[in-house]
Amino acid sequence: MRPQAPWESVLLADPAHFDVTYVINPHMQGQVGNIDRPLARSQWRAIADTYRGLGYLVHVVAPVEGLPDLVFVANQSFPAKLPDGRWVVVRSNMRSPMRQPEVEILATWYESQRQAVTIGLGDDHAFEAKGDARWHPGRELIHCGFGYRTQRPALGVLSDLLQVPVVALELVDPNFDHLDTCLCPLDEVTALVVEEAFTEQGLALLRAAFPQAIRVPYDEAMNFAANGNCPDGRHFVVQQGNPVTVARVREAGFTLIELDTSEFMKSGGSVFCMTMMLP
Repeated sequence: MRPQAPWESVLLADPAHFDVTYVINPHMQGQVGNIDRPLARSQWRAIADTYRGLGYLVHVVAPVEGLPDLVFVANQSFPAKLPDGRWVVVRSNMRSPMRQPEVEILATWYESQRQAVTIGLGDDHAFEAKGDARWHPGRELIHCGFGYRTQRPALGVLSDLLQVPVVALELVDPNFDHLDTCLCPLDEVTALVVEEAFTEQGLALLRAAFPQAIRVPYDEAMNFAANGNCPDGRHFVVQQGNPVTVARVREAGFTLIELDTSEFMKSGGSVFCMTMMLP
């Protein structure tokens, strides 16, 4: 399968400088200066240990002072394979000026540690990588959210660059400003969906793409129940405290691993935001 080889490792970013120092999403409201850094370090370490326990090699990007959201490594890059088989990394065009320097940090890491070529979509339109773009498991198909961070014209550029179809999903609830907070593919036919985050047209597209779509209750979506990660199609790693979602996912045949990411949720991210699976 061209777009998504079996994942062999996971990339995390050291949280030494993680903090809430500005507000660019609703979750950050009232949280400036309210991070318990020792607790955040402990929570981050539990994520790393979980992936090691699942058999993945864990890579770590060094922290950079002044870039508190670097820890959310899903936002700066989008790994993919071109039609000729080359593995590349599509760089983000971050919408927030505060986060734009993160992109070069990750590009440098890929080029120095992984010998991967990084490419961009140009500077005309915002694109926030795996925060808004999700491969469909088992298919040469990308689901991409737009509206709050990524801009609609970027989707066509991404499709042309990678020569794969892109499903355009307009996001309509500011509490879910990235697609990875409201759509979580588990396997080729199953995904978690926060229905309130999409238009009716978008929901119709998702239901057609994922016949076993699992609805996430709104209150649990606000607890980042849809920001989990299912890297192997069997184990679902997710924020703890979402009993309805957990029961539905378990009933669908997946093994649950619940973690506490409460400190990072104050900045608007959880398990998926903090991890980048690599082939």
